[in-house]
Amino acid sequence: MPRKSPLVIGHRGAPGYRPEHSRSSYELALAMGVDAVEPDVVATRDGVLVLRHENEISGTTDVAEHPEFASRRTSKKIDGVSLTGWFTEDFTWAELSTLRTRERLPRLRRSSATFDDVQPILRLSDLLELIRSGSDEYGREIGIVLEIKHATYFESIGLDLVPLIVRDLRQGGWAGGELPLVIEAFERTVLERLKREGIAASYVYLIEASGRPFDLVYAMGRAAPTYRSQVTPAGLDRLAGVVDGVSVSKSMLLDASATIVTDAHARGLKVFTWTCRPENAFLAAQFRAGKGKATFGDYEAEWRTIADTGIDGVFVDHPDLGVAFFRD
Repeated sequence: MPRKSPLVIGHRGAPGYRPEHSRSSYELALAMGVDAVEPDVVATRDGVLVLRHENEISGTTDVAEHPEFASRRTSKKIDGVSLTGWFTEDFTWAELSTLRTRERLPRLRRSSATFDDVQPILRLSDLLELIRSGSDEYGREIGIVLEIKHATYFESIGLDLVPLIVRDLRQGGWAGGELPLVIEAFERTVLERLKREGIAASYVYLIEASGRPFDLVYAMGRAAPTYRSQVTPAGLDRLAGVVDGVSVSKSMLLDASATIVTDAHARGLKVFTWTCRPENAFLAAQFRAGKGKATFGDYEAEWRTIADTGIDGVFVDHPDLGVAFFRD
């Protein structure tokens, strides 16, 4: 029996071609035929959900060029990692709206960097509206895979993301199951809370190849289980019925002995993977070709290995390549 084509999800839009999370990145992803797009959400000081890869924004905006915000540069520990820069929670939405987006990997993606300093930051509410419009324009139902960033951290500083997400999804008409919605996070507790709020979605637990979930570290310290333990057969047994699926680092699927997809499917769980990219910099060593990190290697061979696992969804930075390869 032939396998069903996986969902092709524009990872932060189409960041292989435009600065991630910018309007043009999402518009391009929709035009290239993705099934869904994936934004990361973080919060401003006044409770507005904005689309940024991280709450530290020095690498993805022109904030360092704004002298009026120079004093906001600071150091913090986010999920146990010390960072220095500018953080969304130290700005109001009115202040953040004056910034412009930048390519996060300018040396690798030079063409995308030519679009720097042009487009403003988007709010989640802006993207929800854009996807609705895109679905109408292209005559197909386009979904959203909403990633929640640093929920435990934000809650610890008095910015609980759960009511903010509920507010935006309900106001945007995405909370009742009428439109395809997936909610994902590296912290299971925030998924469970949103599920209890009655948000109709598929809930997907993001899994790193190493380390431990910060929400569990925050609650349990060194006794917190590892990410890898979550996708053993015993770990998947515990997840079944709690979440609808897991989303694993692609490195966990390229191991020939991996049985994550088979094991998860046997328990009624879907499996997504991140992130399918064509550049040598991101390919496993055996699939690199030519010279230079930005050169496209034998990405199709890597992607075929991933597709052959029976995966349910793939995140891609180049939606045109992803649609052409993964969709039957």
